[in-house]
Amino acid sequence: MKQYPRPLNKLINELSKLPGIGGKTAQRLAFHILNLTDNEAANLADAIVSAKRSLHYCSVCGNLTDQDPCLICSDANRDPSVICVVETPQDVMAMERIREYNGLYHVLHGAISPVEGIGPNDINLKSLITRLQNDDRVKEIIIATNPNIEGEATAMYISRLIKPSGIRVTRIAHGIPVGGDLEYADEVTLLKAIEGRREL
Repeated sequence: MKQYPRPLNKLINELSKLPGIGGKTAQRLAFHILNLTDNEAANLADAIVSAKRSLHYCSVCGNLTDQDPCLICSDANRDPSVICVVETPQDVMAMERIREYNGLYHVLHGAISPVEGIGPNDINLKSLITRLQNDDRVKEIIIATNPNIEGEATAMYISRLIKPSGIRVTRIAHGIPVGGDLEYADEVTLLKAIEGRREL
């Protein structure tokens, strides 16, 4: 098979570095980009460069923002007594989609994973502790890390760290998804569903 021209190969190579993008998808995206008008291609390139240059992490919660503090932290209508701890900025967006949670957030930018050499000092945890020490309005920490080994280890670590201060520490429930069938659920999911049961 003949090689693509060098600029096209470079484009395909860069696109294939994106998460979830394999070689064939990178090729399709590259050819789609080449079919864009010069103006459309310039707009795409400008959007990437602009986002990279103007977005940074909020100095309070660690969420992605173009202003500091972010819109959520600076919103006077949010409940400052509750902080939901999540792993990534994408998790903040997921929580915001439910439109029921009105507290604040703290983004860890990862989870504790001894296997990968990621410890408590490698995630955004120190700023959470500092935040709690400087704000006596906080009454509850909701830990919303992912329900995997790393997320559970992180949740347990945070819980042990914060509970002595008297702040209530809760964990989001895990279990059978709405619309799911018991027969297709794995053992861990069923166990979490049993542990998280509530009275009707």
